Amino acid sequence: MTPESPTEWVWLARIRRPQGRKGEVFADILTDFPEKFSERRHLWLISEAASATPREVELTAHWLHKGGIVLHFAQSDSISAAETLKGLLVAIPQSERAPLPEDEIYIADLVGCTLIDVAGAEPVSVGQIEDVDRTAGPVALLVVNHPGSHEEILIPFAKSYLRRIDLAAKRVEMALPAGLVDLNAPGKSS
Repeated sequence: MTPESPTEWVWLARIRRPQGRKGEVFADILTDFPEKFSERRHLWLISEAASATPREVELTAHWLHKGGIVLHFAQSDSISAAETLKGLLVAIPQSERAPLPEDEIYIADLVGCTLIDVAGAEPVSVGQIEDVDRTAGPVALLVVNHPGSHEEILIPFAKSYLRRIDLAAKRVEMALPAGLVDLNAPGKSS
């Protein structure tokens, strides 16, 4: 069964360009488990456009290359065929994700959750998590949409701050240090 909602897909890679002469493509890796490509033969190509229909493909070969991954699909046998795949996302249904240990969570599951600061006497809603930046340093940053504004607040996703994650309620509770939310809140200048 093919998932119908974009939230039912897990993105593994984003195809950037053709790579080679036999239909291979170079892609950015979007998964924490690139080694799992060796266990997968059937993947899906999807477009970020909501109207596009996902297309199942057979993975025949793959290898890591210059910080990304080269993928070869049975349905792509030439440079011109590979060219048509540029910009597509390589995905699997969410039900096929690799299982995680009990104390770990998929970063994609945090997106859409409300971040609640529970450090004070009363819990305070910081905003909705829009993204997670894993490139900023050793600790991922939660990109939080501040209520009533179009600006973002960056919150370190540090284990020492984390108190509870309730995915069913789309709620992440953290005990944030005093002043952290105000540090880069809207209207503050550096």
